[in-house]
Amino acid sequence: MKKVYSDAVGALTGLLRDGMTVMAGGFGLCGIPEVLIEAVRLSGVKGLTVVSNNAGIDGVGLGVLLDTRQIKKMISSYVGENKAFARQYLAGELEIEFNPQGTLAERVRAGGAGIPAFYTKTGVGTVVAEGKELREFNGETYVMEQGIVADLALVHAWKGDTEGNLVYRKTARNFNPVMATAAKVTVAEVEHLVDSDEINADHVVTPGIYVQRIVHVPNIRKRIEQRTTRDRHAA
Repeated sequence: MKKVYSDAVGALTGLLRDGMTVMAGGFGLCGIPEVLIEAVRLSGVKGLTVVSNNAGIDGVGLGVLLDTRQIKKMISSYVGENKAFARQYLAGELEIEFNPQGTLAERVRAGGAGIPAFYTKTGVGTVVAEGKELREFNGETYVMEQGIVADLALVHAWKGDTEGNLVYRKTARNFNPVMATAAKVTVAEVEHLVDSDEINADHVVTPGIYVQRIVHVPNIRKRIEQRTTRDRHAA
């Protein structure tokens, strides 16, 4: 089966529809599938539920889908860097399902592992637990959280081969591997595309069986979310 597509628009053709649930890898601006997100914007689909650690920043990453009002609901753990996100939420124009960060990661991992639900102490006694099942284990109270399975996962990898095996680089690994396993279809953008025999099997993080489509995105811009500098002489 041919997995490699010439561009991101082609890689998403036939996969997008209004009202679907989309997972997007990344943490801040690190490891985000920015080229695929732009292709989603160009498609014009709307009413999306997006599962992501955050929503990028204004005008970058998932921020572009907030600007075009294509996102109906965010399932996230951190949204502090996006002013458009805050405006839409406070105006009642955007639904939010907040998750503790570890809980969000485990909900996605559970979805990919076929685990429908699990119990955690995180969030007990807070608004996070409201309306959810509570249960005691060994005298401690736990809240039940459900696994998440999306219609589509968009992930970014440092290297990938033509069979869809993926390797991530350092902190850009973040949410990408678990999301690649937790969707009906996974599309990966890769910075370096190589032949199927060029990645050592011991280095593969996401096996190609989880990845249905790939697009090569060389020379992408590596953005800095918050640039912090100091005076050279003071240093």
